[in-house]
Amino acid sequence: MKKIVFLLFVLLSVHLSASELKLPPVLTPDTKASDSLPEGKFVRTGLTIQIAILLDSSNSMDGLIRQAKEQIWNIVNEVSRANKNDQNVTMQIALYEYGKSTLPMQTGYIQMLSPLTNDLDFLSEKLFGLRTRGGSEYAGAVIDKATKDLYWSTHRDDLRIIIIAGNEGFNQGHVDYREAIAKAKEKGIIVNTIFCGSYQNGISLGWKDGAEAGGGKYMNIDSDRRVVYIPTPYDDRIIILNGQLNQTYIGYGREGRQHKERQLLEDSNNRQLSMGSYVNRSVSKASRQYKTESWDAISSYESGNKAVAKELKASNPAFSGKSEAEINQIITKASEERKKIKSEIQTLEKKRRAYIQKHKPSSTETFGDRIIKEIKGQMKGNGFSFR
Repeated sequence: MKKIVFLLFVLLSVHLSASELKLPPVLTPDTKASDSLPEGKFVRTGLTIQIAILLDSSNSMDGLIRQAKEQIWNIVNEVSRANKNDQNVTMQIALYEYGKSTLPMQTGYIQMLSPLTNDLDFLSEKLFGLRTRGGSEYAGAVIDKATKDLYWSTHRDDLRIIIIAGNEGFNQGHVDYREAIAKAKEKGIIVNTIFCGSYQNGISLGWKDGAEAGGGKYMNIDSDRRVVYIPTPYDDRIIILNGQLNQTYIGYGREGRQHKERQLLEDSNNRQLSMGSYVNRSVSKASRQYKTESWDAISSYESGNKAVAKELKASNPAFSGKSEAEINQIITKASEERKKIKSEIQTLEKKRRAYIQKHKPSSTETFGDRIIKEIKGQMKGNGFSFR
């Protein structure tokens, strides 16, 4: 009986045709991503770390953008392991681009791509939609915008971080970076800087001074270096489990179908970018940071929405002929299946992480590696620990 119920759930879950269930194509410059931003207002639900990533998207930064795409899931996975006073961490990430000539001049060539959010599929969509083009890079202005426009936590136990990356003079533009960073510090925000080039050149262009003013860390990377993928004996099984995990998501409400399609599309984007990115994303989807309550019936039910069966029946045509009791039975079985899949992925990830630690190069200088190293240090300095 259990097998029959779960099979029925799989057939109904997304109300997509067989062709739609295939991995969709990677985003191209002509693919139009969603223009609407997630709700950015901060509602604290527990211990929180907020990270705003400000990326130079001018002509020479293709390598930086690629590294960010490949390693965003590494960052999520490492932060997922953090806790403080036995409290698990909720992570929010914001994304800005700056320095591209196609951005409005009146804004200082700056665009918020994502507010502080835990909608990781939306964040991935925006990263994969990034394209570079020549322009003027105003570090002070983008720090100022991120400080003013984002909804930062004011709780003393939470951690607030800005990470800005680029390769031009840090003092360009109409906003003095020292004044912008001083305002960030007033809100308890740490400002870290990443210069894409030599260490000494970054110092001469003001990037080290910016980090020191912001109470953060100055870093430099080779933005053209390719991210090293270390294959492990556990990757293939994690990928298979990710496909099974996808089948446990049931879109409901006005945007349920759109979010489900985005989930599959971002799997495809990451898979086509690199195997390492795809495996890391699969791991992230099994972590507590992957939040889907707003569109997935199972997550909504697990978070306490007992009316989700009624909402699903009304919004998802595949369930219109089912009774609420039947729908609740499908939801319950899907929830049980999801927990088993996530548990197995998490077990495999522990083994995978140990394998990578044993085989990784002695030093790395890419975007995600440097961020993970430094923000883990900053988190530990603020009372966080890692499992």
